Amino acid sequence: MGTEQGNTVMAIPAVDLSVAALLHEASEVTGLSDFGDESFREPLTVLLKSLNDEANLNAGGRFGQYQRILNILINRLRVEAWIAKHPEILNEDITAPVVIIGLQRTGSTFFHRILAADKRFYAPLWYEVRNPAPALDWDFKTKDARISTAEAEVAAMLAANPEIAAIHPMDPVAADEDILLLEHSFYSTVPDAFCNVPSYGKWNDENDNTPAYQYLKRLLQFLQWQKNRSGQVAERWLLKTPHHIHHVATLLKVFPDAKIVQTHRDPLQTIPSAASMNYNLWILGSDDVDAKVVGEQWAAKYARGTLHTLKTRDSQPNAFLDVWYKDTVANPLSSVENVYDFIGMELTAEAQVAMAEHQEANRRDSRPAHEYTLEQFGLSEEGLKAQFAEYRQRFVD
Repeated sequence: MGTEQGNTVMAIPAVDLSVAALLHEASEVTGLSDFGDESFREPLTVLLKSLNDEANLNAGGRFGQYQRILNILINRLRVEAWIAKHPEILNEDITAPVVIIGLQRTGSTFFHRILAADKRFYAPLWYEVRNPAPALDWDFKTKDARISTAEAEVAAMLAANPEIAAIHPMDPVAADEDILLLEHSFYSTVPDAFCNVPSYGKWNDENDNTPAYQYLKRLLQFLQWQKNRSGQVAERWLLKTPHHIHHVATLLKVFPDAKIVQTHRDPLQTIPSAASMNYNLWILGSDDVDAKVVGEQWAAKYARGTLHTLKTRDSQPNAFLDVWYKDTVANPLSSVENVYDFIGMELTAEAQVAMAEHQEANRRDSRPAHEYTLEQFGLSEEGLKAQFAEYRQRFVD
């Protein structure tokens, strides 16, 4: 199998999706051997078995997953090398992070990037979450090579499937989801978003994700140290990912002073939209994708996640603030003001100007419309109302 580039057909190399091969290659590339905490090995093993046995990947999909996992392992090696060289990294204090959670397609990216315009927040940028560890010889002064790598990756994804641009605004240097940091622990829903790995997803749902959040803290300390070395000084982290609804109790165990902002929108709108997004990722790596399988998996996954979050809210109500999609679209400033009141920060005039400038430069009508139907993904209003009955009763009906 190959890909055409002009008149040239480029062969896609065959790869060995095994733990031994990937660990060996990562060490060969870097000359390093310390991958950090050993907790990543079991989920990596489960993931690779699921990729090999269940994902039905084409040659490009196998190569893409090999490259992604290899890249994560290289980052883990570099993280430990940086920390060995600069042990003060682990002295960085992660204080009262603001964490935006909620179902996919609830306006959380839009809201996250508005808030991130306030430079008193540390925000994880897309190129940083994809590659949290810079090259070991980076001097913090010249252009970071990770930015160029991210620009090329985003361009390749959009070239392979332009529909992605209508679903999620891809920007290599914009604030983005910390799930890509969690992915470096191999506890995350990123693999499920890219391909059909039900056994891995089940394992992740059923096992304690504390090691993932502990590693997330380690990476935030490392990124905060990098940002400070590069001249940025902020007050606290601003994070965002829908993934946290599945494990918000664990997040609050590792970050007990976290402030959780939960975004809300009717699952009748969000679930088919999320299914469409993940379907458009699955088809990048497989020639045989059943849209109804995508819909079934993600509806069930998010139904479990919302119930977990509801239970956690009942036990720790003061940790949560609610923001509704319709409000952030109609009057984002009102929602912003509520967040600042909740976290005890002053909303300065300077921050408001920066937020307004961001909104004007990133208008939704500058991107193509995202079109989908429930029926495409085997979903129905009745079924979704039943799956999300408790959530809809509390936050929609």
